[in-house]
Amino acid sequence: MSPVFRVARGRGRAGSVWRVSAPRILDDYLRLGLAFDRVEDGFVDAFTGDPELRKEVAVGPRPDPRTLAGTARRLRSELPAAGLPRARQAFIDAHLVALECSARKFAGDEISFVDEVRAYFDVDIAMEDQERYRDAHRQLDELLDGSGDLGERYASYKRRDEIPADKLTACVDAFAGALRDRVRAEYPLPETETVDFQVVSDKPWSGFNYYLGNYRSRVAINGDLTQHLSTLPHLIAHEAYPGHHTEHCRKERLLVGGGEREQSIFLVNTPQCLMAEGLADHALHAAAGDDWGLWAQEIYADLGLRFDGERAQAIARAAAGLLGVRQDAALLLHDRGRDADEVAAYLERWSLSTPQRARQTLRFLSSPLWRAYISTYVEGYRLLQTWLDAVPADQRLARFGRLLDEPLIPSSIRAELAA
Repeated sequence: MSPVFRVARGRGRAGSVWRVSAPRILDDYLRLGLAFDRVEDGFVDAFTGDPELRKEVAVGPRPDPRTLAGTARRLRSELPAAGLPRARQAFIDAHLVALECSARKFAGDEISFVDEVRAYFDVDIAMEDQERYRDAHRQLDELLDGSGDLGERYASYKRRDEIPADKLTACVDAFAGALRDRVRAEYPLPETETVDFQVVSDKPWSGFNYYLGNYRSRVAINGDLTQHLSTLPHLIAHEAYPGHHTEHCRKERLLVGGGEREQSIFLVNTPQCLMAEGLADHALHAAAGDDWGLWAQEIYADLGLRFDGERAQAIARAAAGLLGVRQDAALLLHDRGRDADEVAAYLERWSLSTPQRARQTLRFLSSPLWRAYISTYVEGYRLLQTWLDAVPADQRLARFGRLLDEPLIPSSIRAELAA
């Protein structure tokens, strides 16, 4: 076993009892997470910890996935003896389960897709009842102009909703500034925090937050995909205010600054991803409320763009019933053995996607690293919707703030709901 993963033990209070040093097990957890970036570049989404620790792992030999899986199992067995508070222990344990599964996948083990999602994200998934999709289609049929094929009418609506290319930068700047002001009033951020927005291409996602540490983010927006008036506010809220960037800033200051060093690393395909994506998908409603469309309408008007915010809100509510289609597609592809053409047709039929958009989604679902990640958006949104709705409306912002500030995981959310 590589010396990178040594764990020191010390004698406990009773002479015959040995305890694991909490600082040492935290270092080993961080080393383990950082080592995954040597196996799959990009596995470490963000790291704000000791740069020397990252350098130590970077200059070592490329780790063997079997060794990583064994290290994850060993750290899980030693974790209870580290004396960490229950919530921190539960957080680390859930992430070690996820890391062991990733290591086994990298080593070539056959793991069912459902089991893979359960290990990564601490949730169980199943195919959606298609009656839910039919109901969403019926609602959209009433809201969309004209008659005839619903997919064509939805595509027509989306075309009219496109942001002119020469207006995109101005729109991004306007919504980033407006959301930043709203968020800072409710959830204070360091004065030095910044977000740099960039347009990129040839990516399987629509947007991505690269958190750089020290309260700085780079947000990449996929220029290959047309941006829409009705979705751009969601994208900016999701990636920046009060979504990923805001969460990273507050946790770096409050948790990492308070000594919870396990929060200094953010790893792909772990429970923190499901929590983060669920949080980010609720971000615009947290910042602008249910009438986000009317709020956005005023900003677009200042930019010389016409936007029917009330109609956009109604269509978004109806389309929310199609949330599970992409997860169904992943299950069909990886659990039911359907071919790519059949899955693309499923996406076009139920999510009313254009062929181009369906293939873009299929590309994301086919990525070895990202194939299970779609469940973070589906199950993360649903779980946190239930949790946020469980308190009175006047307590909802405070509850959303807990997502920004606390190391919550799906099992802890479920425990609160059960209680």
